[in-house]
Amino acid sequence: MTQSHFFAHLSRLKLINRWPLMRNVRTENVSEHSLQVAMVAHALAVIKNLRFSGSLNADRIAMLALYHDASEVLTGDLPTPVKYYNAQIAHEYKKIEKIAQQKLIEMLPEEFQEIYRPLIDEHLHSEEEQAVVKQADALCAYVKCLEELSAGNNEFLLAKARLEKTLAQRRSPEMDYFVDVFIPSFSLSLDEISQDTPL
Repeated sequence: MTQSHFFAHLSRLKLINRWPLMRNVRTENVSEHSLQVAMVAHALAVIKNLRFSGSLNADRIAMLALYHDASEVLTGDLPTPVKYYNAQIAHEYKKIEKIAQQKLIEMLPEEFQEIYRPLIDEHLHSEEEQAVVKQADALCAYVKCLEELSAGNNEFLLAKARLEKTLAQRRSPEMDYFVDVFIPSFSLSLDEISQDTPL
């Protein structure tokens, strides 16, 4: 039986820090970010289905979100200002991501590849699925800004403003609902979010 390095590689996502050019009160790695994006993407799909007559597969969307940055274990996390400096760089980086996604898939035993390819290869995701994952990704980056600002780190002021524009561009009823119902709590202390539900 041939060994596969697929999960050993994915395990190293925890070693890749996000926001590498910013001073952070608390560092965030790609592994924990991916988990949060999966939870938020799942919630957005559930909200769309329950509140806005959607028909998304929330479980599939959670899995797509869980793997949305998997290729960064091979490419690293390129800072957003670099990644989107201009259209040519963004296009070339997408090509690099595609190659990295394919390399990851090829690390799996052959019979597993067709199970994981639809999760990792974003070209196999529907436009609606991609939109939900992108919304969740931006929301989680926004939450990171709120957390840093709440801790007194003004380094994230411009990032917050940039993300507010991104969120406005990706706006949807389910995202508005999530922002109104869930986002305010991220700026509160543990005592404040616990006072209504003591154990």
